[in-house]
This record gives sequence, C-alpha cells and structure tokens, in this order.
Amino acid sequence: MSSGSRPPWLEVQARNAPLLLCMPHTGTEIPLHCEPALASGWRARKDTDWYVERLYESAQGLGASVVRTRISRTVIDPNRDPSGASLYPGQTTTELCPTTTFDGEPLYRSGQAPAAADIEARRAAYFRPYHAAVAAELERLRSSYPRVVLYDCHSIRSRVPRLFPGLLPHFNIGTYSGASCDARLTRAVEAVCDAPGYTRVTDGRFKGGYTTRHYGRPAHGVHALQMELACRGYLREPSGELDPENWPCPWDADFARPLQLLLERVLEACLRFARDS
Repeated sequence: MSSGSRPPWLEVQARNAPLLLCMPHTGTEIPLHCEPALASGWRARKDTDWYVERLYESAQGLGASVVRTRISRTVIDPNRDPSGASLYPGQTTTELCPTTTFDGEPLYRSGQAPAAADIEARRAAYFRPYHAAVAAELERLRSSYPRVVLYDCHSIRSRVPRLFPGLLPHFNIGTYSGASCDARLTRAVEAVCDAPGYTRVTDGRFKGGYTTRHYGRPAHGVHALQMELACRGYLREPSGELDPENWPCPWDADFARPLQLLLERVLEACLRFARDS
C-alpha cells in the first residue's frame, strides 16, 4: 500500500532497522456513521491504550518502523481473530467488534449493536488495511534482514476484575506460549523487565493476540511478541471508579519517564537479537 493510497487514519512510519512496532489500540477516532448507535462517546474510548504512542517515542531514534491505527478499538479490534473466534476460549474477553467495555458496560444503545453486515464492512474498511500495512512492512524489512522482530504495543488498567483477578504485573509479555518467537528474544526482554521496583510475567493472562499469533513465525525469520503494560507504571491511575472527569488521567512526562527509559532498553534488546543472526 503506497502512502498515496493509504487511508488518513492509518499511520505508517517506515524506517530501516529490523524492528516493527504495531499499535492497534491507541486510536480514539470513531467514524461519524458509527456514533449515533453508541451509548456513550466516553465509554467507547474508555479501553483505549492511552498514550502508548508517547511511551515508544524512542522508536524513531532507534530506526524502528511503526504501524498505528487511529480508529478506536470499539469500531473494530485489529488484535482479534477476523473470523470472530475467541483467542482465549473459556475466558472473558471482548469481540472483534466489541459490544461491551472491559468492565461489562454496554457500548451500544439497545438493539443497535453492529450486525453481521456491519462487522464485514468494518473488516473491509479498517481491519484489512491495517494488517495489509503490517504485512507489507514485515515483507520490506525481511528483504533486508534474515531476522525481524514484531513488537505489539499495549496497555491496560492495572485492575479489571472482569478480565483478571487482583493487580496486573507491570510488564506482561506474550509469546503465544513460546510459539511466536525464539526463547532467546523472550529472555532478553525479560531481563530488562525484571528491573527493581517492577513486576513481570510471561504468557500469563495475556499470551499475545491475533497479531502476535498470526505473524510470529520464528522458522521464517519473524519473531513476534506482545507487551501489555499495566497503566500504573506510567500513569497516575485513579484509585476509585472511573468517570469522564478522571479518565483518562493527564499525561505526566516526568512520571512516565522511568518506564519510558526501560521500554527503550526493551527495544534495544529486540534489535540486538534481530541483528545477531
């Protein structure tokens, strides 16, 4: 997909290091034709991966490429299986076109959730172009390197009782139980995340979504992992109920800086792995 034919909501930063960052959930844009059916504009954006694009600003200086959609995950979730099959059978999760928030609140007015034809239209308009861009960037990078790392960027509130018990670790690394990347890459990222004052788990509640599972083909030179960050690591999360007055909380560059520096080290570890072929 050339930049001239790229839709305005799809951001592609093409650089030349063997590292691709994907950001499927940082978008807040909702097309006008979708808005009337929604129960609340704030609720529709509640589960955004807030400010994640700012956390990874070091990608540019490291030469890493970025593919990001500015469309809200409420419209369609690019990190779900396009068939609608659950990535976590038996566990609570949200759909390809979510109908509830992470907390179980309805996203749509009664009787106005997207029908099958609406879901297919959204797949064609938003899901497929996003993944076409991801695939094109991987192909471009693989033409220059025998080994490329796809790093899928995410964040989530530290406590979401409907999805997981207790307090989520700061760093949640997903490798599809080791299938999506070489164990050496996993160990290198874990070593950075095991910094004093932080907690980490690998392949815990979040093992990697569609992007990690679909593109991670270590035998073919593409090593994919997902990083799910607990928001308290870089945001002053509200301690009580969320409302439009306290969520999302403001970006505080000084508060976020320690985690931002650790994430830069994580990306550097990914690059060292990719270049050590």
